[in-house]
Amino acid sequence: MDKNNLFEKAKEIRERAYTPYSKFPVGAALLTKSGKVYQGCNIENAAYPVSLCAERVAIFKAISDGATDFAEMAVVADTGRPVPPCGSCRQVMSEFFDKKMNIHIGNLSDQSKTMTMEELLPFSFEPADLPKDKN
Repeated sequence: MDKNNLFEKAKEIRERAYTPYSKFPVGAALLTKSGKVYQGCNIENAAYPVSLCAERVAIFKAISDGATDFAEMAVVADTGRPVPPCGSCRQVMSEFFDKKMNIHIGNLSDQSKTMTMEELLPFSFEPADLPKDKN
């Protein structure tokens, strides 16, 4: 699947976003190495901190389905520039994506930018940074 098809999948799921508060729908499409696409849209809640971004919805859907062989991701929103993932999403992405994996960010005006996971979140907090078991 090419980048444009992945963006189309992200735009498609964006239409299902639940955004009554921000009015800012976002769609994400996550491609596995086996060719399966997991789509996610942002889902808000009146208690804002419990809302979930599109990127994390797609990642968590894939993980809960047993998929971990990720190839690339596209994220799209109606913004003036290609939409950057928030910090929380970047941290979750860094947990599950290879540092060299491509992340395509775009907008509805067909502007896009491709970055690797490492470019998107350099020097991320990693499992290796956690304390070692001393037992």
